[in-house]
Amino acid sequence: MRIKRLAIIGLGLIGGSLARALRQADAVEHIIGCGRSLPNLQCGRDLGVIDSYHQDVGQAVAQADLVFVAAPLSAMRDIFAAMNGQLKTDAIITDGGSAKASVIADFNAVCPQHRHQFVPGHPIAGTENSGVKASFATLYQNRQVILTPTESSSADAIHKVTEMWQLCGAEVKQMTAEHHDQIFAATSHLPHMLAFALVDLLGTAQEKQDIFEYTAGGFLDFTRIASSNPVMWRDICLANKTAISEITQQYAAHLQQLAEWIEQADGEALLEVFQHAKMTRDQLI
Repeated sequence: MRIKRLAIIGLGLIGGSLARALRQADAVEHIIGCGRSLPNLQCGRDLGVIDSYHQDVGQAVAQADLVFVAAPLSAMRDIFAAMNGQLKTDAIITDGGSAKASVIADFNAVCPQHRHQFVPGHPIAGTENSGVKASFATLYQNRQVILTPTESSSADAIHKVTEMWQLCGAEVKQMTAEHHDQIFAATSHLPHMLAFALVDLLGTAQEKQDIFEYTAGGFLDFTRIASSNPVMWRDICLANKTAISEITQQYAAHLQQLAEWIEQADGEALLEVFQHAKMTRDQLI
């Protein structure tokens, strides 16, 4: 597979790393970047991540054979609307959003005539850093990419998007958007909420200076993801609010039970939970 013209809407860590990976694989001829920040686009061109850029979405996608949208979830609908009427009839559109049902709903609302060309996706990769300078070609090596095709997605579009990610070194899997959102509410979205909540709690404590002076490796490891983009994670919470709300309530109930066992000095109950958690975690790795 070789892409003649690839348009990347949102030239940050995710979009920039896709561009670098495909260029490294010699799988693309021309890459067009698009975004709101002109300095970031100019930086991407100077670094050789992209070949050209537009700040207008319609102009960026007009001649593209494949379009990848790596923008905040709250911006998706406006971006899709700006593509409407500008896309080539055989262009393929995919995205990297962390919630899929909301992205599909946004696309269908403003680009219904392009449904067969759209293959929603989610690369399971990233760091706490952002911007094109943070991108690197090996981000997707040996990582998973989840595709959530709709009933309207064409077989050809699914095949080409799958092959694109495989060229980046990723393992591609498929599932429904609903199943995706439930899984990632538990395994990705909830952990970020916990990290944000803990740092916010301790950051507002009266004795916060003493607390942070004695942080150890466990705290730093657990809270690393609290340095992630706040706007992006606000958008994820709102886009996947039902699944995140449900798993957060379940976690809160479980944590409350642990608090009660600690207060009651119920060592056996605590040990059972900790042993089961350790066994489960050890099996995962």
